[in-house]
Amino acid sequence: MVKSYVERMKAKSKPPSRKPLSKILWSGVGAFLGIYFVAIFGYYFAIEETFFLLGSFGASAVLIYGAPQADFSQPRNIIGGHMLSAFVAVFLMKFFSPLFSIELLCALSVSLSIMVMHFSRTMHPPGGATALIYIMGNEHIHSLGWLYPFTPIGLGAVIMLFVALLVNNLSSNSQRHYPTYWW
Repeated sequence: MVKSYVERMKAKSKPPSRKPLSKILWSGVGAFLGIYFVAIFGYYFAIEETFFLLGSFGASAVLIYGAPQADFSQPRNIIGGHMLSAFVAVFLMKFFSPLFSIELLCALSVSLSIMVMHFSRTMHPPGGATALIYIMGNEHIHSLGWLYPFTPIGLGAVIMLFVALLVNNLSSNSQRHYPTYWW
């Protein structure tokens, strides 16, 4: 039994080849502009500039600029995945933080976010980080409460989506277009 289990872990194919330089450059330009505009927006307009730019947006940048054709990178997934996961985290903190340990809330926030994203067809892996960031956050981030899913999360995701629409459609390569689908 152990041998067959280990056999399943052997590689079945070779890794894909490196992407063309143009795709690599467009991915870098998009990620730079997306993160930059979220950071600038946070600096000048956000309620709390110190945490408007969250780590989960870095992971979103990898997807929407590096793999714009992937299902995880589509607009419904970016907005829905982040916002629904944020709602899950706020719900857990509001109603269960006095009852459960932080470790249990962390595990619940990610697992329930995955389930909600599956049910809503909005799977966006950085959404799990969005939920975790809120649960692990300090009182400052917890004080946002139900505002957290809208700002910084929803607004930041919309800014990154807007940049993805601009950058991913600038290329003359007909294969690089965005989005594949909206809703």
